[in-house]
Amino acid sequence: MNENVLNQLAELCGIEPEYHDIWGRIHKVSDKTKSDLLRAMGLPVDDEASIHSALAEKKAVFWRRLLDTVLVVRENGSPILVTLRLPETDTENRFEWLLREEGGDYHKDTFLPKELEVRDRGEIEGKTYIQYVLYLPMTPGPGYHQLEIRQLDGGSGLSGAMRLIVAPEACYIPCGLQEGRVWGPAVQLYALRSRRNWGVGDLTDLKTLVSCCADMGAGIFGVNPLHALFTEDPEYASPYSPSSRLFINPLYLDLEAIADFPECQEALDMVKNPEFQAGLASLREGELVDYSEVTAAKRPVMEALYRHFRTHHIEPGDERCMAFRSFQDQRGEELYRYGLFEALQEHFHQKTPGIRGWPGWPETYRNPNSPAIAEFSSTHQERIEFFQYLQWQADLQLGAAGRQSMELGLKVGLYGDLAVGVDSAGQETWIHQNLYALGVRIGAPPDDFNLNGQDWGLPPLIPDRLVEEAYAPFIATLKANMRYAGALRIDHVMGLMRLFWVPPGGEPAEGAYISYPFDDLLGILALESQRNRCLVIGEDLGTVTDEVRRTLESMKVLSCRLFYFEKEANGRFKVPDDYPEQALVAVSTHDLPTLSGYWRGWDLALRNELGLFPEESLREAQIVGRAQDRARLLIALERQDMLPKGIGVDPASVPEMTAELVNAVYLYLARTVSKILMFQLEDVFGQLEQVNLPGTMEQYPNWRRKLPLDLEVLMEDERIQSLAGIMRQERGGARAWPATSPEKGPKIAGAGVPFATYRLQFNRDFTFAQAADLVPYLRQLGISHCYSSPYLKARPGSLHGYDIIDHSVLNPEIGTWEDLVHFVDTLHYHGMGQILDLVPNHMGNWLR
Repeated sequence: MNENVLNQLAELCGIEPEYHDIWGRIHKVSDKTKSDLLRAMGLPVDDEASIHSALAEKKAVFWRRLLDTVLVVRENGSPILVTLRLPETDTENRFEWLLREEGGDYHKDTFLPKELEVRDRGEIEGKTYIQYVLYLPMTPGPGYHQLEIRQLDGGSGLSGAMRLIVAPEACYIPCGLQEGRVWGPAVQLYALRSRRNWGVGDLTDLKTLVSCCADMGAGIFGVNPLHALFTEDPEYASPYSPSSRLFINPLYLDLEAIADFPECQEALDMVKNPEFQAGLASLREGELVDYSEVTAAKRPVMEALYRHFRTHHIEPGDERCMAFRSFQDQRGEELYRYGLFEALQEHFHQKTPGIRGWPGWPETYRNPNSPAIAEFSSTHQERIEFFQYLQWQADLQLGAAGRQSMELGLKVGLYGDLAVGVDSAGQETWIHQNLYALGVRIGAPPDDFNLNGQDWGLPPLIPDRLVEEAYAPFIATLKANMRYAGALRIDHVMGLMRLFWVPPGGEPAEGAYISYPFDDLLGILALESQRNRCLVIGEDLGTVTDEVRRTLESMKVLSCRLFYFEKEANGRFKVPDDYPEQALVAVSTHDLPTLSGYWRGWDLALRNELGLFPEESLREAQIVGRAQDRARLLIALERQDMLPKGIGVDPASVPEMTAELVNAVYLYLARTVSKILMFQLEDVFGQLEQVNLPGTMEQYPNWRRKLPLDLEVLMEDERIQSLAGIMRQERGGARAWPATSPEKGPKIAGAGVPFATYRLQFNRDFTFAQAADLVPYLRQLGISHCYSSPYLKARPGSLHGYDIIDHSVLNPEIGTWEDLVHFVDTLHYHGMGQILDLVPNHMGNWLR
């Protein structure tokens, strides 16, 4: 086989020829790996002729395309440079360009290609093509725009269109974080115990804990990914292997908080049953989450609530029905396809228990656009809407928790987590099969904590096909996950630049890095970050290049820095002053040992017991290294005068990680200049067992271990109160504004003539939810009333609201009835009023 041609094709497809492991060793990527990965991308590489053909076809597609599918530029005032490729025979003809801005404005002009700058020439099947550069005279504001080009006269009648994405220079930084530093807990939601939940932490627990943290002075609250998993396979519980990152795991619903619950006698009778209550008590008492039993308890009640909703709200078509329809309209095709997938999975699982995901369905149903799917959809609308109903309720409950974090004045608020990918059997891969290399898994080369390398079992997106989709799946994922978050952690943020692909049937060490359009993805990340006012934190642990860290820093993406890993070249722990300012610091993560486990070497003993050390020498090196780290940790604390009384620098005198030593370690981190400090409740309560042990499946209870205390007493525990006191002393209480109770709030609303107003211009980019988030800040400024632009249903995409087409309903692009009620309640809570702009039909089609 001609290695040169194979290497050319591999390079065009982003396959890097070598990689460095964490120890600095270079690994050359084999020809077999290159061929396997190219084949997984859908390219025929079975012999030398097919490789030549694939290479020629890729070059031909490039030259025959008038415009690229998408162009991402920065908002910096410079002219936009657009690349055109034309047959040489068409360069004498006049062309027109038309730029349609997202807001509706457009610009156009004509040009002659022969007058443009020539960048390159190519020849395809004897035909010469010329690559030109067209300079657009303006740069529209940040957003998603459309550029079209067409030939005006003669020639081949060429035309083309591209998505033009204009991105801001950097990601969003909350005002409260620009000068200050914040702190807060990172929790696994499922691990929360409470006297009212059903054996798994739920969204009401989340809301309660947000309130408790605000009272303590925390400015941020972190939570594990809440992505939708596999409803029919509840034991497949990793939040980092979701079915869809666009939707929420319905198991986190507090069913008793759903508006239908107190109305539904069937559900009330079911839950009041003594046997049912006994089952709930047993689920609450368990040390581990029993996902199957929790699902068995929740699912019948979910069904009863939906039946009630259909009978008493959908059939009469009342306001709650309208709110549900508005949610369906807002989430559109994505929500419909999600409900369809869940209904199909339920259908086939009932016929053949054990089936998980679309690869196990009959072949005619694996294609989402097949006639069989259309037939199923038409006959199972109620089941599809059942799963949509659950998403609606989950969205309402998560939204309430996110908004509460803002109302209570947390400087950052709810800190969400975005998994790096989705499961190959899940809803997203079913819908977008052509975008994924389904036989490949992403992972990481070997490192100190994963000596065999990592295989995460998730299929990667194919870079070229992601570009062909104009990045639409990436944009949708960011929108969905920034919806209620004040900050979003991007798991394995280096994946925006490159991902480590493990070939089908291969081991991680046989893998290779694949390059992704880093600058484009960062630009989109910045755009969605600014639009959603969402801070971005990049999980940049492991083998991350200096180039990636520098670029992320320039984009105001915060780095992740873990105490375990922040060391000097000689192995000493870095002093607090040497931590970067633009970073989130923590001791550990869900994949690493807790402080108690780290101190006792519990994780090393367990990994040895489970055979996770590939070599005895590596096991011995880790044991020796851990012993040294214990001494270094104590010495580091001593140098900062932070050693607790009665503790020396000899680790032998400190057999256990005491609460005082935990506080000392977190005090060490609290004194860093880093903007955010997160602590794990597992550390505070001295738990040995870590949340997840990478490299294990059945051997260890990953994603199941609960916290030791009920939520009702957890935040009153002396250990967490002591740590919170240290945090407040070192970093201050982090409310962005005073949060006053309704009784103590100023009584302005309805008190007479407004004395200070602020206009809110509602549209698809500024919703009721965003307005509610803004209210406390406006109150702090002294605003008495918000003057609201029209928000009845206007023409789709309206940016002003005066083109009303239906005076009887709200504009679904702005929010639901519940969103409006929440906005009004927030105004009342802060003693403010609202001035409505009610208008007749100005521009809309009255008869529509």
